[in-house]
Amino acid sequence: MYVWPILALFAASLEAIVIWKSLNKFEVFAKPAVMIFLFVWLYATTGLEGNAFWFGIGILFSLMGDVLLMNVTDRMFVLGLASFLLAHTAYITGFKDELLNLTAWSFVLLFLLFYNGTRLISRIVGAMRAGRQNALITPVIVYSLVLSLMLFAAMSTIFDPAWKTGAAFLVSAGAFLFYISDLILAWNKFVSPVKHGHVLNITAYHLGQIGLIAGVISQFG
Repeated sequence: MYVWPILALFAASLEAIVIWKSLNKFEVFAKPAVMIFLFVWLYATTGLEGNAFWFGIGILFSLMGDVLLMNVTDRMFVLGLASFLLAHTAYITGFKDELLNLTAWSFVLLFLLFYNGTRLISRIVGAMRAGRQNALITPVIVYSLVLSLMLFAAMSTIFDPAWKTGAAFLVSAGAFLFYISDLILAWNKFVSPVKHGHVLNITAYHLGQIGLIAGVISQFG
């Protein structure tokens, strides 16, 4: 079964090189390949049974978002955002047990994420208003809230004794990298250019997805 994560890492590395070298015509193959390999890996190890089903759905919506975001128009950006919104919703459903069994540490984590997330989204929305991109503000805010909830749900596995330590670490680290990748994307698009922002964004995104699914497989496989 190790062939699938190796192929996913290879495709992710290839995609980073494609972006770095501006070999855009190869992106149509390299970018979707990562999520395809992750889906096959998840299916082969879990049969998509139980909570693993929702992570499989999340991968498919992520794949759809990847394809849509290859087009840089605002319309495709919103559609891509909607696809990833559904992906995060599916991941949140997969972590539903964590949301139903909150602890004192969960509320500490929730406060930290809310406090820092509010500051970041305020900065991004302010830049969007200054750039007269008001039509995108509501979709971005809604997406940010759902993304933050997904990160909270994933990191709550750390406090759940039902989760294996290694699996909880992987899904937490994966979700955090996913969060960072979207922050880089939003900052680069709306606030100010980030040096090598596109490469950093896609690298964090793919490592995040790989880590998250590896953790799910470790827990449910």
